[in-house]
Amino acid sequence: MQRDSAWQPSADLATLRARAALLAKVREFFAARQVLEVDTPLLAQYGVTDPHLENLTVRLSPQGPLYYLQTSPEYAMKRLLAAGSGSIYQLGKVFRSDEQSRRHNPEFTMLEWYREGFSVADLLDEIDQLLQTTVDAKPLKQQRYQDLFVEKLGVDPLAVDAVAQLKRVLLTKPELADWATAEDDLDTLLDGTMAFLIEPTLPHDTPLAVTHYPASQAALAMLDPEQPEVALRFEVFYRGVELANGYQELTDAGEQARRFVQDNQRRAQLGKPGRDGDLRLLAALQHGLPNCAGVALGFDRLLMAWLAREHISQVLPFAIDRA
Repeated sequence: MQRDSAWQPSADLATLRARAALLAKVREFFAARQVLEVDTPLLAQYGVTDPHLENLTVRLSPQGPLYYLQTSPEYAMKRLLAAGSGSIYQLGKVFRSDEQSRRHNPEFTMLEWYREGFSVADLLDEIDQLLQTTVDAKPLKQQRYQDLFVEKLGVDPLAVDAVAQLKRVLLTKPELADWATAEDDLDTLLDGTMAFLIEPTLPHDTPLAVTHYPASQAALAMLDPEQPEVALRFEVFYRGVELANGYQELTDAGEQARRFVQDNQRRAQLGKPGRDGDLRLLAALQHGLPNCAGVALGFDRLLMAWLAREHISQVLPFAIDRA
């Protein structure tokens, strides 16, 4: 019998003990605040319409209906919120159809929570407390998305000529010039600029929340009523990785339905198959989602930051190549 050399864990046993300790710390943090832990299905009848995400799929029988492995427990958790659960959190596996990389494994652990009655400011305070309590992080700093682009590149992402401003900067970078020349979509240019030019310059040892993303990148966030060209959305960056993505949650069912349509229009432009919007989420929103703020945080990335690991496989019991 041939022995498979990849039977051993990806992470060493000391790391796995640290992983267990961090899981316990997170649960203690939410238990102290009386936030209910929930456990929603991994398999669901709807996937996501987000043009930047892809679900893995499975059939329970050869001719059976298609089920989607969830990229996030968001939709199911919002159904619980609409049913009266109060503030909740979930700590469990999610799946995304993507290549394995230093920061990403197709199966990973996500910490997601929703705080009824919280504003984004309240939630950012709680994230700050979580990071300081669990991984001894320095106090969280905040900066608006627009101010960050102006400071780092002299580009205003909200200006009417933002595409031209971005291209002027990108064309000075030989490794990005061909891509920038061919690309005219503002959000694609903003995402690429953020990933390649801004993220590497962010503080390493201090968590940073980038807030007030452009309205075109609202995802499932409300728009800022005082500045509707931006969304009440933020991302947290720490030790060289995007750690968390949060919103003042959209509660309007009609607006959510419109965003499903917009997502599919963008998917078509990118040559991706369309995805049905989750009708059960829409029904929950119609019933009434309480005012809340929510955030999804990559648990494995948090562990990487805590232990100063460079590759996600170093903190997983078995990465995808050993699964």
